[in-house]
Amino acid sequence: MGRVEGKVAIVTGAASGLGAADARLLAEEGASVVLTDINVEAGESLAKEIGGHFFEQDVSDEPTWQRLVAETVDRWGGLDVLVNNAGIAVIADIEKTTPEIWRRTLAVHLDGTFFGCHHALPAMAASGGGSLINMSSTAALVGIAPYLAYSAAKGGIRSMTKSIAAHCRSRRNGVRCNSVHPGSIDTPMVHAALSGLGGPKPEGERFSDKVRRDLGLGEPRDVAQLVLFLASDDSKHISGAEMVIDNGDTVVQLSGPGGN
Repeated sequence: MGRVEGKVAIVTGAASGLGAADARLLAEEGASVVLTDINVEAGESLAKEIGGHFFEQDVSDEPTWQRLVAETVDRWGGLDVLVNNAGIAVIADIEKTTPEIWRRTLAVHLDGTFFGCHHALPAMAASGGGSLINMSSTAALVGIAPYLAYSAAKGGIRSMTKSIAAHCRSRRNGVRCNSVHPGSIDTPMVHAALSGLGGPKPEGERFSDKVRRDLGLGEPRDVAQLVLFLASDDSKHISGAEMVIDNGDTVVQLSGPGGN
């Protein structure tokens, strides 16, 4: 316990799924956590449960980022961790992706991550350092046909992360930047994806243990443990890394039939 004791963290898209798991574990381990989301009711409920603070936010809107970082620093005296987790995933391949789907997906993922890093980095540098954690996906590594815009956006986050990490190293500002690449995790977003593609539906909020094993799904807390590591000082020498957490899915896909 206490791996991020005394740190101040912002987690976007924190009302459900991976963001909720991240926020809950960071709070358990001693951080002061600001949860942001467009889902006010769920976000406020979780913030109350874990002793955090909720901030309503559409991550694609830059002014809200300016207010969020300013209010966080004013209230807690600094900012140590940002988890850029908010995201959307619309099922649409190259032929079915409309300009509206394309622009909205990139706005949430790429604009949101850019605005977050752009405004959080100076606050972290002023505090002597910090950790920027950008949620990407295995879609950034292999591409997923039914998710064109999502795959493109997550690939952009991967490259953006490395550019930011290189910048921070050259400035010697103590800020680290890494990307996290989950495979299929038992979250509402994955539930919607599987349902839309004709797959099984969960009973209640989660799949049963058997279905989860059969589908090879991880649990949100699996990803949260990695986020906790990157937020903590245990990862102080890690920056510019792409941390894959998919139980070997991409290894199997990249090796192809027969393991070639």
